Amino acid sequence: MQPPSLYAFAGSLNSLFIVVSLFGLWSQLKKIWQRKHDASVGAGKSTDILSINQFTVSFLAYCAFFVYGYSITPFNHYIVWPRLVASLIALAILCEIYRDRRSATARHALLACALLLCAGLAGLAFGPTFTDEKRAVSQSLIVAVTVLLAQGYAHQIRLIWRSGKTGAVSLKMSQFILAMDVSTIFFACVMGLATGWPLLLLACVSATTKLIIMWLFRWEKISPAARMKRQALACG
Repeated sequence: MQPPSLYAFAGSLNSLFIVVSLFGLWSQLKKIWQRKHDASVGAGKSTDILSINQFTVSFLAYCAFFVYGYSITPFNHYIVWPRLVASLIALAILCEIYRDRRSATARHALLACALLLCAGLAGLAFGPTFTDEKRAVSQSLIVAVTVLLAQGYAHQIRLIWRSGKTGAVSLKMSQFILAMDVSTIFFACVMGLATGWPLLLLACVSATTKLIIMWLFRWEKISPAARMKRQALACG
């Protein structure tokens, strides 16, 4: 068990960087809104290159940790409340993707995530005390979400790589979430692996994908291959 002062410091630091990451998510939402009002962006293109897959699993990750935070003893305020806000912003991004594309895939993703968030809030309101078995279930859920997160970001990375452009993807979002991931790794280590390993696992996977996406922003600007991919799309 770590000294309370170190735990409080690590938790507060992580909460601070989660708040910072919320600005990253918010910047993604703002970029979509800006593109909607940009006359040079064609209809149905305000969410260009954004992966429904990626934002769905990002929502699942935030929501899973929201549930995990109130499943463990003691109730972890450092995890619960920032993740709830992040879940709401991610849901708003999915809503904008649906409004832009009007596809069945976007609609199903939005409805499924909205229902999951309602279920998570119901769990907080009516059953905040979990048994050890239920905590094991929540940990298993986080492992599953980590796999889905890796797959979702791999899909976003593949979209950028194939098109040679980052489109509506926000660089700030990746930068801010990376900072959160680093602080989460520190917090998980302070919590101890017995309790904090789900945080550590997901944060390490998330940080790796953010580093790749940040590199792709540079690749988009300097790579002749990226320029050729964009030209091929324009000609097609």
